[in-house]
Amino acid sequence: MLISVKVVPRSSKNSIEWEQGNLKVRLTAPPVDGAANEALVALLAERLGLPKRSISIVRGTTGRQKMVEISGISMENMKQKLST
Repeated sequence: MLISVKVVPRSSKNSIEWEQGNLKVRLTAPPVDGAANEALVALLAERLGLPKRSISIVRGTTGRQKMVEISGISMENMKQKLST
């Protein structure tokens, strides 16, 4: 399943919220040398209870707006886990 994610790097804390049907993810990591991308995958994997290999960034690796592919979970289950 593909989801659109807006990333805000260098935030005060890591957080995930739904905004107009898309995910908005705040990360403490800086957008340097892929650190924010790695932090995004790690945070999503931790919150969803999935291995990191189930999550990949398919578009937008150098921008704030990203398209992320997540396998092994349904949209309803994902929304439930991320809203708590």
